[in-house]
Amino acid sequence: MSAFDQATAERMLTDVFAPWIQALELSIESLSPEGAVLQMPFSERLCRDNGVICGQALMSLADTAMVFAVSSAGGAYRPMTTVDQTMHFLRPAASADVLADAKVVRLGRTMAFGSVTLTTVGDSRPVAMAQLAYALLPESK
Repeated sequence: MSAFDQATAERMLTDVFAPWIQALELSIESLSPEGAVLQMPFSERLCRDNGVICGQALMSLADTAMVFAVSSAGGAYRPMTTVDQTMHFLRPAASADVLADAKVVRLGRTMAFGSVTLTTVGDSRPVAMAQLAYALLPESK
């Protein structure tokens, strides 16, 4: 297993993810064997007409954070695809950066499972909670 560190994770943001995910301007706040914390800065372009960050942006943040959590737990990035994502929106996120605290629940040979709690910076009350499952794909040659 190679070391999955901050520099490797930063490179992943540009090497692995689609340009529209890169446009979210995510930052990696922390990595650990248990998971990862990412931050998404507030932007009006992520909001619905009522000034609330749209669910699509929050779901993308949760999904992306879990890819980093699985990579951190496994010691390296490996190709994976989302099999299932269940999201519960608990309260609106408006005018604040959003933190995604992603935790790996189980990391197997072919599947990974995790949970993500989204909060806004400065407020520990959850904005949303997600449960995710990934198929871990073979390394491409």
